[in-house]
Amino acid sequence: MNKKKLSIQDMCMIGFFTAVICVLGQISIPMPYGVPMTLQTLAIPLAGVVLGAKRGTISTLVYIIIGALGLPVFAGFASGIGVILGPTGGFLLSFPVLAWFSGLGADKGKAIWLVAGLVIGVIINYICGMLMFSLVTSQGMAAAFFACVFPFIPTGIVKIILVATLGTKIKSILIKGRLLRATAR
Repeated sequence: MNKKKLSIQDMCMIGFFTAVICVLGQISIPMPYGVPMTLQTLAIPLAGVVLGAKRGTISTLVYIIIGALGLPVFAGFASGIGVILGPTGGFLLSFPVLAWFSGLGADKGKAIWLVAGLVIGVIINYICGMLMFSLVTSQGMAAAFFACVFPFIPTGIVKIILVATLGTKIKSILIKGRLLRATAR
């Protein structure tokens, strides 16, 4: 099996996107049921699209690990295992999957695959968020849907469009500027 090692350039881009996720995670609007509307769900798939499935997922895993270790990078400057195991933890735990599917779609090189990867990633993110919210709060799936999914559908659609449009442009610029190497197709 041929395993490609991460280059210094890869590690720098992973670190940069981890920082972007940390910063955008703080742009948050509190919602009535305790699940905030954040820009994490813009940054995570953007990392996948720009960096590719592998590097985007690594960036997201680094974000979760540093938050779990106590750096206040989660929404509202929260941190720790308690956040990951709390009502919104399902969203956090599914972020690597969101990045993976977003990157996988982008790595295919066709718009239809990119959109499919983004939509699948977002749906998995919503499902994991609902399940954890329901489990932790002892509320039914209908209540979890209305707390975790329904209010976020319009912004989710906007984020998918933004990520598909901006992500491919950013990736193209970084590749042309030799700041990023192209992912294998």
